[in-house]
Amino acid sequence: MPTLPVQPISVAVPADADARSHVLGMAVPELRALLAQAGADQTYRVDQCLDWLYAKRVESFDQMLNFPRGVRERLAELAVVYRGNIVRESASSDGTKKLLIGWPDGGSVETVWIPDGERHTACVSSQVGCPVGCRFCASGINGVQRNLTTGEIVEQAQLIRRLIGSRGRLSNIVFMGMGEPLANYENVLAAIRILNAPWGLGIGARKFTVSTVGLPKQIRRLAEEDLQLNLALSLHAPDDELRRELIPWDVPIDELLDSCRYYFDRTGREVTFEYVLLHEVNDRPRHADRLAALARRLRANVNLLRYNPVEGLPFQRPTAESAYRFQERLRERGVNSHLRTSRGSDIAAACGQLRRSTTVAAPISPAVAAPISPAVAADPPATDQPG
Repeated sequence: MPTLPVQPISVAVPADADARSHVLGMAVPELRALLAQAGADQTYRVDQCLDWLYAKRVESFDQMLNFPRGVRERLAELAVVYRGNIVRESASSDGTKKLLIGWPDGGSVETVWIPDGERHTACVSSQVGCPVGCRFCASGINGVQRNLTTGEIVEQAQLIRRLIGSRGRLSNIVFMGMGEPLANYENVLAAIRILNAPWGLGIGARKFTVSTVGLPKQIRRLAEEDLQLNLALSLHAPDDELRRELIPWDVPIDELLDSCRYYFDRTGREVTFEYVLLHEVNDRPRHADRLAALARRLRANVNLLRYNPVEGLPFQRPTAESAYRFQERLRERGVNSHLRTSRGSDIAAACGQLRRSTTVAAPISPAVAAPISPAVAADPPATDQPG
């Protein structure tokens, strides 16, 4: 299997005919400059505009009724509020909803609303497609088209707020949709700062989770941002050999753990390992033992998730019983472990099922569909003694 780059790759930016600015991607200084260009250079106009955008959630400048008509018309010439359009909305039997959002350049992403009592979570995407190519995930099957802009990321959260309506407020945002967030570092961080700002959505930093397959340089950089974000490492294998089979970005686990340790030491925020259980691939007792040893090195929590099937991929979902045994083995070894419930799997909105296309996916390449090497997945006799 080819080795892919372990640092952010260069991907295209949107190339559509509409060159107007995206106001949802603007911080206060940029917004102030836009308003001045439109003839509204009074200081109070910035606060008025932010109120319209994030408190009243208007969809066009024409709805900003305390702005002079001439200013509204000029703003509409210079910028847009929403750039995308909802191509499809899908509703799950468990209450989860998924939006397929199309962008003017033809790209598309999926974003998910996960309601859970008073908790309302938006699972947002950071790229059109994904460059990583995890072998059990649909998002990277057709590769990556481009990074999302700051405004396109913020727009996803705004669209989820529209879905929530009067049922509550958007309380949590997880970067667990399509794409590798740390490969689009600048735009993801700019979006987080807008969503976190009191004048934006006002969502607390500890209500954000950034999930990454592991870019050590960017993890260390994130630790210096002075934000109390939750960091989740998509580990999925407890040793380098198996991880290379599952995730073709060849970063040694020790290097990943060193950067995660730096993040923990710098921020005080415990790191979580994300671990998708694949039947008879990474869910054997020896895998649990090795995973427990890694988690104890960082005092990391482990979130387990049974594989969500993707048509054409050579993996199977383990039984609930085997998943609980795996979890219990971790707990016996002193690891805080949770078995997450899949949400939205009946509408392909669960972890690993999001795609970028509005049509049937292209045929999966033989390299992706090939089974894991038996030598890698084989499970020798394991001791039952805690490690």
